[in-house]
Amino acid sequence: MERPQGSGPGRQADRPRLVAVEELGDTKARILDAAFRRLAQEGYAALSTREIARDAGVNHALIHYHFRTKDQLVIAVLDEANRQLLGRQKHMYRGPGGFADKWAQARRFYEADFASGFVRVQAELWAASFSNPGLREKFIPRVLAWKQVVLEGVREALAALEACGVELPPFATAEVIAWWISEFWLGMEFADLLGAREDRAPHRAALDAMQQLLERLDRTTGRNAGPPARRIRGTGRTARRRP
Repeated sequence: MERPQGSGPGRQADRPRLVAVEELGDTKARILDAAFRRLAQEGYAALSTREIARDAGVNHALIHYHFRTKDQLVIAVLDEANRQLLGRQKHMYRGPGGFADKWAQARRFYEADFASGFVRVQAELWAASFSNPGLREKFIPRVLAWKQVVLEGVREALAALEACGVELPPFATAEVIAWWISEFWLGMEFADLLGAREDRAPHRAALDAMQQLLERLDRTTGRNAGPPARRIRGTGRTARRRP
């Protein structure tokens, strides 16, 4: 997802995009992009298909033609955003490098997703699903697909440990660890969206702690982890030391 340049805060041109600029010649793509930007900026409750049509520069009837209902439109938005997210995550996990490097990359992805509006879009649809069974039925599998990607990454890490003769206690299964990670991450997202400043330092400390655990795992398994991470003073973030 890209973040286009604009001339002032609050303008539609300044809002995050779901679709690349070169793809906006397609009517359906323009509608998806406009809906994503409205969701990221104003939320599900304030979402208006007429305003989406106006932002997309299309006739309002075309939204019904392509998507039939508002809920089907927002699910299509989530599907496109999710497709990009899952593709990116799978590529990262299957790529070279150590587990610590991949964790650091996941943190950078999160920062980009928060800035792009994807984190808010997902949270808005999660909240709307509480009172909308039809939306919930479609939304939950999308979240579970992301959790499955996390689970696959954890399984790979545990398999690398076992290959080195290291076994965790029986209760620390891949499923348990994956759900610890994913549920923590979802909770962090909601706290960040609420702007809970008190939670920021503990969240970053928890992310840093996992980074250090994974660096130890890389040393144990001989994975190519790259240079060790160092803390960036005052931010809770990590950076890579140059050799």
